[in-house]
Amino acid sequence: MAAGEEPVARLVAPGDWPDDPAGPDTPVAHSAAEVGHLAGGAATLHELTARQSVCRACPRLVAWREEVALTRRRAFRDEPYWGRPIPGWGSEQSRLLIVGLAPAAHGGNRTGRIFTGDRSGDFLFASLYRTGFAVQPTSVAADDGQRLVDARMAAAVSCAPPDNKPLPAERDTCAPWLVAELGLVAADLRVIVCLGGFAWQAMWPVLSRYGFTVPRPRPAFGHGAEVRLTSDQAPDGVLIIGCYHPSQQNTFTGRVTPAMLDAIFTRARAAAGLGATTRLLSANVDHVISYALHFFLRKVSGSVK
Repeated sequence: MAAGEEPVARLVAPGDWPDDPAGPDTPVAHSAAEVGHLAGGAATLHELTARQSVCRACPRLVAWREEVALTRRRAFRDEPYWGRPIPGWGSEQSRLLIVGLAPAAHGGNRTGRIFTGDRSGDFLFASLYRTGFAVQPTSVAADDGQRLVDARMAAAVSCAPPDNKPLPAERDTCAPWLVAELGLVAADLRVIVCLGGFAWQAMWPVLSRYGFTVPRPRPAFGHGAEVRLTSDQAPDGVLIIGCYHPSQQNTFTGRVTPAMLDAIFTRARAAAGLGATTRLLSANVDHVISYALHFFLRKVSGSVK
């Protein structure tokens, strides 16, 4: 490549990425009906994530994720982009399932792993590390050594959407992937944390399709909101917990703080029957300092009376 020449961007073929679950022979869904067929026919999580990672059922999302992968953000112009659906990731025997909205265009759509490579992920993984669900406080690339412990992550919509706003039809088309994943982890699952109102609303039909009795009317979303559900497949029940999304807007404005996120995942640990972690002890002082500084700055600016 000549000096100053832009690297040529190419779409990543199945099998050409670190820990890529798919290969050239992985079947591809091109419609909602095919999503239902391939998701329902996956016998293992590996088979499910492979099929999910090559899905092309939503033309608008396919076009957008690939356009982003080919044009790239200037800060990442020397990096290849994943540019495909982001499958569920984490422990196969998970007590906790964390559900988000959709991958970020230059986060998961770039790195190939959910909540990896963006500021929301930085905030989230720091908390998961402090509360014992992750082995590292950061998540920057698919091959960075990060690993979830007793936990798994998934998105209500697997592809990065334009303006971070998937359409209801796209959410519904994607739902069978999440239903199938829920079925494959249900034996060990005890808690589901929904990050944001979109994920909270998207989970109710998924839970209903799997056999859980969903309250009517559907419970309102809120930070710390809790609903316990039972089904024949999960007689011990699953606790659904609402959590504000750790978006930049929420974390920059103080709507979500490290202590708030830690409280959610500490509650999840207890509800899942997992032991306490000592990492939070060293983080508590940082939380107090951070919150005091945030409150002081708001008071100085006149936003706190």
